[in-house]
Amino acid sequence: MSWNPALDPSIPIGDQVDSIETVIVPRARDLGGFEVRRALPSVERQMVGPFIFFDQMGPAEFLTGEGIDVRPHPHIGLGTVTYLMKGRLHHRDSLGTDQWIEPGAVNWMLAGQGITHSERTDGAARRAPLSMFGLQTWLAVPKAREDDAAGFVHIGKAELPELEGEGKQVRLILGQAWGERMALDMPSEVFYADAVLAPGAAIPLPDDHEDRGVYVLTGEVTTGGQRFEAGRMLVFRPGDQVSVKAGAEGARIMLLGGATMDGPRYIWWNFVASSKERIEAAKEAWRAGDWAHGRFRLPPGDEAEFIPAPER
Repeated sequence: MSWNPALDPSIPIGDQVDSIETVIVPRARDLGGFEVRRALPSVERQMVGPFIFFDQMGPAEFLTGEGIDVRPHPHIGLGTVTYLMKGRLHHRDSLGTDQWIEPGAVNWMLAGQGITHSERTDGAARRAPLSMFGLQTWLAVPKAREDDAAGFVHIGKAELPELEGEGKQVRLILGQAWGERMALDMPSEVFYADAVLAPGAAIPLPDDHEDRGVYVLTGEVTTGGQRFEAGRMLVFRPGDQVSVKAGAEGARIMLLGGATMDGPRYIWWNFVASSKERIEAAKEAWRAGDWAHGRFRLPPGDEAEFIPAPER
């Protein structure tokens, strides 16, 4: 039995009601000249399919010598995808991964029972002005996969499935949709895609996934007779045939979803888990700071500092 707190079998679906279940307006936060907009989790929805965290980073402009410094920090119980439209980020993790994240590439980090990573714009990236625009998403993992070993996979832009036609350019980032499949094993059923739509072009949402959403990155779209501007996440009712049409200036949208998770999740700081006990155990392990023998390690090459756990 899947879990969806907003799905009530007594509510009519299909052409009896509007297909849009929820509209989420992200919460904006200024991180010192670098704006982040968070759409998930929200009051309206904790998850869309397995997606439990959805942040838009920027767009932002950094002067020479400036940039992002996210010090080493831990994760459990999730997978992360950092997907850039502009800029570069230097990823290091406790597995020994040392990888630059660049526009259009997929960088899948599975936290499992524990991983530590950092993200910076360092070295040559600070020797000139830098534009930054991207998305960071977390995907909760099923209960049976929470204790998996951590992992990291980098897949270049050229290796991602692409579909093109009728004014649409679509890149499949994760999972399967529209008859295409991304060659990356995922813990649960999922789809995640980047679509650029010409003015007036329309794209149908995949109809083989239970939970489906659209995030408007640029431009505006119409669906169900309503218009939505950039910075809106639309969540649709399961089972309905839905399409989204770009406005007069075109649009760029992210399509996401999959099977609903096997129960709610607890979130504390960077930890996601199916129980409070798992969260507490991870808290204690990070606070212990036993980098040589404990649950968490620091990333090789970025071991001089780390983010302390919050007190609350």
